[in-house]
Amino acid sequence: METFSGIVGHGSVTEMLTSEIDNPSHGYLFVGPSNVGKSTVARRFAAALLCGDDEACFARAVGGRHPDLVLVEPEGRASITVDQARQMVAQAARTPLEANRKVFLLEEGGMMSDGAANALLKTLEEPAPSTLFIIVAETEDQLPDTVASRCRTVVFGRVGDAELAEGLSRVGIDAGAAAEVARIAGGRPGLAVALATEPEVAAFRRLWLGVPMRLGEFPGVAFRLAEEAMEATEPLLAALKKRQDEERELLGEDAPRSLKDRQTRELKRATDSLHVTGLEILASYYRDVAAAQFASPVRNADIPVAALSSISPRRAVANAGLVLDAIDALAANQRPQLAFANLFSQLSTDA
Repeated sequence: METFSGIVGHGSVTEMLTSEIDNPSHGYLFVGPSNVGKSTVARRFAAALLCGDDEACFARAVGGRHPDLVLVEPEGRASITVDQARQMVAQAARTPLEANRKVFLLEEGGMMSDGAANALLKTLEEPAPSTLFIIVAETEDQLPDTVASRCRTVVFGRVGDAELAEGLSRVGIDAGAAAEVARIAGGRPGLAVALATEPEVAAFRRLWLGVPMRLGEFPGVAFRLAEEAMEATEPLLAALKKRQDEERELLGEDAPRSLKDRQTRELKRATDSLHVTGLEILASYYRDVAAAQFASPVRNADIPVAALSSISPRRAVANAGLVLDAIDALAANQRPQLAFANLFSQLSTDA
């Protein structure tokens, strides 16, 4: 049985984790951008730690149904609380029920409150020999240094377009569609899989690459473009929303409140990733404008030749910087439509 079969990219990470299954560290911190596959790898790793080569057991663990796999989710939409941390401490002291160890998996560990982190600290410092923690976050900065320093950090980077397209082709996606999705997904396998069956992918990319050629001197243009950018995101979330609907229908009245909260967080992460992806596509336009004027290769071969000389390389680099500033604004929780409108207004004024 291949523990990480079907995982797209992250070969060095999965190779390292495979080598540690028999003798793991007591705590791991998986960090990297959203939708790159951290949680998927974490589930597979946890299942291998609990089940070894037992395929039936492995499937149960990956599905979250193993008695010695403790999945810790934020309460509501807020955070992982002190009470939850205290419950983990109590559970960590108990003997495993089926496997030879107990694994605590925090797939949204970046939402751990400072109080919860402090309550968990001693257990992370001196865990029982049969207890292991896997914490997933976007950056180490989301957790107090005292927690991050007591875990082995495993960094997940973005996956190259060629490797991403090849991975999509292996699961049955048409080669042309796989290449287009790979360009949109920005190195995020999770996002790529979600987009793979959506016909609006090419339109999303065209909209963002076309922004510089539609900028105008009037503020209304910026706001109209911002509205279009927001609307272009919605069709790409259709597959995720359908899967979530099916998940709720399957459980029916037995669906816990936590399911709705988890799905809300999942949808927000996917939406945020698409907003960042759109901005990255826009930044790549300005990168290509600068590159073309210095006879360097361009990433977007379908940009009109005339557009590649529409502004100076210096202005193109400055505009790319403004786009990256907008990504930072989204990370600081600025409303996307306002961030987009402000950016497009700046680009229109400065272009």
